[in-house]
Amino acid sequence: MKRALACVVALATLAACSRVATGGGGRLPSTVPGVLRIAIQQDVKNLNPLLNSNTTDSFIDFFMDEPLLWADDKGNPVPALALVVPTQANDGISRDGLTITYHLRKDAKWSDGVPVTSKDVKWSWSAIMNNANNVVSRHGYDFVKSIDTPDDYTVVVHLKQRFSPFVNSFFAMSDQPYPVAPAHILSKYPDINQVPFNNEPNISDGPFRFAEWSHGDHITLVRNDNFFMGRPALSRIELKIIPDENTSVNLLKTHSIDYMFQASPNTYPALKSVDGVNLVWVNVNGYEYLQINTSRPNMSDPVVRQAVAYAIDKNEFVQTLTHDQMKVATEDIPDWMWAFDPSVKPYPHDPAKARDLLRSDGYAPGPDGIMRKNGEPLILVMVSNNSNATRRQGSVELQQMLHQVGINMEIKYYPGEQLFAPAGMGGILQLGKFDMAWTGWYAGIDPDDSTQLMCGNVPPGGYNYSRYCSADMDGAQTTALTEYGQAERKAAYATIQRLLARDNPDIFFWWTRQMEPISVDFKGFDPNPVVEDWNAWQWSI
Repeated sequence: MKRALACVVALATLAACSRVATGGGGRLPSTVPGVLRIAIQQDVKNLNPLLNSNTTDSFIDFFMDEPLLWADDKGNPVPALALVVPTQANDGISRDGLTITYHLRKDAKWSDGVPVTSKDVKWSWSAIMNNANNVVSRHGYDFVKSIDTPDDYTVVVHLKQRFSPFVNSFFAMSDQPYPVAPAHILSKYPDINQVPFNNEPNISDGPFRFAEWSHGDHITLVRNDNFFMGRPALSRIELKIIPDENTSVNLLKTHSIDYMFQASPNTYPALKSVDGVNLVWVNVNGYEYLQINTSRPNMSDPVVRQAVAYAIDKNEFVQTLTHDQMKVATEDIPDWMWAFDPSVKPYPHDPAKARDLLRSDGYAPGPDGIMRKNGEPLILVMVSNNSNATRRQGSVELQQMLHQVGINMEIKYYPGEQLFAPAGMGGILQLGKFDMAWTGWYAGIDPDDSTQLMCGNVPPGGYNYSRYCSADMDGAQTTALTEYGQAERKAAYATIQRLLARDNPDIFFWWTRQMEPISVDFKGFDPNPVVEDWNAWQWSI
């Protein structure tokens, strides 16, 4: 946000902005100068930046560790550890698109004084590609054939094939944003799944350093006085783990916290007129949606998936769950991105059509109204995270919508750290222990959605939690990923959106404008479309 007052504009679009503050911007009595208190909804599994698996993990990791490239508040890539953004114009990308060269800053150091070098970049890539490590996605990194390090401050990446989103994917603001990790600390381990660093990451190169982690209660970070961008304005960040959003709302109202991280739209009425609070709205390449596990017996049937799509009233969700603060989605790419296809329309809410589809597929209603096939009732298990009030309310509404068409939906809630964990840590989504999952998604600054939709990205190798595999989709994605021209990529993404509408591996409810409630005393907050803390060294309170 521009000086904590203006609205964030994601990429090249203008978003509606809501400034909610009656405190006049003066210091509140409960503000602690130099100390930022943040409420997060869930604890993390570990603090290793290469093992992060959701937006909370990334948010915490990026306080401590730096990528090669950030994105600014408009979504434009900007240098971090790299001196410049590689392009074909500056010879950072070869003419054939197969070689990318990064030149690193020479003033970046780990907190123990060891310089950050090309060896850290190369080792971090190899750690991500190490099958023994519980990384949640290798997308983009798996296109790398080899990396040369001719000197300590030059990284030359050779690709196996053309991959147009690479610069925005490789230690940058992708849908799985990894920072670079310290090779001199971690390279001695055969795997990084269970190492002391994961609980006490004492070596970092970001604006803040690890101080304390009281599991289930709080994480404390302190200023890194030697940060290469300059001495951070904040002296300390206190991340308070508060699974219940209502509690966080009350703490924000009493100004016992200064920032409620990624508040769900359900909290909007309670926060829209709180004295001393600004609401920052951020357009992101993201959405709330229903992931359908196409590997499960009932959900492998495209007719059942289509019936579910007709049963859902997206307009009601937007009205009741977001208080009309979001926009009904068609497919995954939001309407402000260059890759959006306006010809694709959302499914209308049509329960009669849904029932007709199920009947045509061999289902008939039983005495309880639930559709049955070969004597078996149509029962679906939906999972979500218990900390998100919007998803809890929405799950009940979805259950009622599906019941109207003869589908019995059971709801199971999990802590976020269990729902989103890597497969090796028992992650529900990664292991496919669901028929449907209500979750949200933050993608990267590129429209690349292949990590969720290609056959090769089924977990544990990617984010294709729907286990969707289509030759048509893989073909369109290949075009989108190998063509460097925007016109060619736009045509490919139009095909991708039409295939999503045809096959329904996911049903998208709304495109996200992320609400970030902050104290009027919190200055410099300027989130980009992927992570909120890219410029945390400039924050102050």
